[in-house]
Amino acid sequence: MAAMMNIPKFANATEEADWWFQHREKVSEQFQLADKESLLGRGTVARLAGLTPATVRLDRADAQKAEAAARKRGLEYRAYLELLIHEALERESAA
Repeated sequence: MAAMMNIPKFANATEEADWWFQHREKVSEQFQLADKESLLGRGTVARLAGLTPATVRLDRADAQKAEAAARKRGLEYRAYLELLIHEALERESAA
């Protein structure tokens, strides 16, 4: 595979957005090459971002309530659950 792109440190989000826009063709080429060489992995970006995967089991009634509430808010089910957990943890740590 070709050498990885050197992604600089950015002073702010605008600078970062501009850089990614200016380099979008090169990023796309490298992504396609990595895909062709089977170098893409599930969860790679999440791992690099320091996110920790978790599995939560809900009973059917709670899952249905969460799905309905997510739809009502225009959110995906998983994003809604993450939001609920985050808010609960914030309340708990503030108490």
